[in-house]
Amino acid sequence: QVQVVESGGGLVPPGGSLQLSCKTSGGTFNTATMAWFRQAPGKEREFVAANRRSGENTYYTDSVKGRFTMTRDNAENAVYLQMNSLQPDDTAVYYCAAARRLIISALRLSHMYDYWGRGTQVTVSS
Repeated sequence: QVQVVESGGGLVPPGGSLQLSCKTSGGTFNTATMAWFRQAPGKEREFVAANRRSGENTYYTDSVKGRFTMTRDNAENAVYLQMNSLQPDDTAVYYCAAARRLIISALRLSHMYDYWGRGTQVTVSS
């Protein structure tokens, strides 16, 4: 059974930074597609970033390009999301998701992911 656990959320002022962590267990991490999604109140869950495996490109939604960086550590079975220049519109519950290797065109589709964490709240407010 694959488990996915996020951590690192919190309250941060506009312009601030946070790093989210996502640790997995029970699966073959090295070849898993890993992704971050987020869901703001009253909105649908949206894609943030995804990586199919180390050494391959990481894909981002346009609104976070240049501000967010997703990395993965195969030794720790973990991925991270470094979020800089945070804005109030970034306020959401952030979810980590895992799937067997996905094709690039499927990376942004939440229903393609098999395993999800419970989410971690990120609030950007002064």
